[in-house]
Amino acid sequence: MKNILSTLLVVAFAFTSSFASTQPVETEPQTIVGVAAGNDNFTTLVTAVKAADLVETLNSEGPFTVFAPTNDAFGKLAEGTVETLLKPENKATLSSVLTYHVVSGKFMAADVLAAIKKNEGSFTIPTIQGGKLVASLKGKNVILTDEAGNVSTIIMTDVAASNGVIHAIDTVVMPK
Repeated sequence: MKNILSTLLVVAFAFTSSFASTQPVETEPQTIVGVAAGNDNFTTLVTAVKAADLVETLNSEGPFTVFAPTNDAFGKLAEGTVETLLKPENKATLSSVLTYHVVSGKFMAADVLAAIKKNEGSFTIPTIQGGKLVASLKGKNVILTDEAGNVSTIIMTDVAASNGVIHAIDTVVMPK
C-alpha cells in the first residue's frame, strides 16, 4: 500500500510539474503600436503610423490616449485620400492628422464621461498635434467633434496598452 501511495505521489508531482511548465507565461502588455498592430481592425492606422515615422513616439513611455480610427473609418475618407497621405512628400500632413488623434495622458472611458458631465455636456480635449477635439454625448454614445465640425463615434473603449489606452472611433477626425 505504501508503494502504491508513493507511486501515486510521484505521478501526481510529475503531472503537476509538467502541467505548470506548459501554462502560458504572463507577458508585459504591449505598447499602443503593438496593440494596434495585433488587431486586424487597425491595419490602415498602423501603416499610416509607420509612414509618418510615429512608431517610436507612440512606443515611448507616454501615457497616451489614442482615438484610433478603424479601417472602416479610413474607408469613409474621399477616394484616394489615404493613398495620397501615405506618400513620402505628405509625411508632415499625415503626421498632423495622426497626432490629432492622440492626447497626452491616460483617459479611460469613465474619465471621459465624468469630464463631459462635469463640464455641462461637453469637454474640450487638447491633442498633441495642438488642435482640440470636443467630446460630448449623443444618446448613450460618446462622440468627438473635430475643429471642422465633423463627428466621430467612439465604438470601442479602454483597450489597454503599457503606455496608455486606445478608444476605437468610426470616423477619422481632421485638424484645421
